[in-house]
Amino acid sequence: MDTTVLVYAVGGEHPLKQPCLDLIRARTDSLTTTAGVLQEFVHVRSRRRPRSDAVELASAYLKLFSPLLDVPEPAVHEALDLLERHEDLGAFDAVLAATARLAGCTALVTADRAFEAVDGLTVVYPDTAGVGALLV
Repeated sequence: MDTTVLVYAVGGEHPLKQPCLDLIRARTDSLTTTAGVLQEFVHVRSRRRPRSDAVELASAYLKLFSPLLDVPEPAVHEALDLLERHEDLGAFDAVLAATARLAGCTALVTADRAFEAVDGLTVVYPDTAGVGALLV
């Protein structure tokens, strides 16, 4: 799960808010993320809200998504390769994509379309249709 899903789920009104919230509330064991995603969530959330709010929500996400995916050294090597091949993919996102691929994740749920260029990575957009397909 990418940071965008976590942000939309607890953010203001947005078309992706409810589907993201539905996915998180499903509490399925197959949902996970990385420590980097939680770190990015805290960074984004604390820019507009009190730090205590960001920490409280990130702590709840940590409990929900535990165990988190590890980012092994081979994922970092692959991320560097992805950065060279995909100009629209940021460094953080390259690490997440490589980690998800190496971990054998069935899909990466994200609102960031840059992930769609990564071969071997199934990307699910977190709208009603995308989330509905995951929760079947």
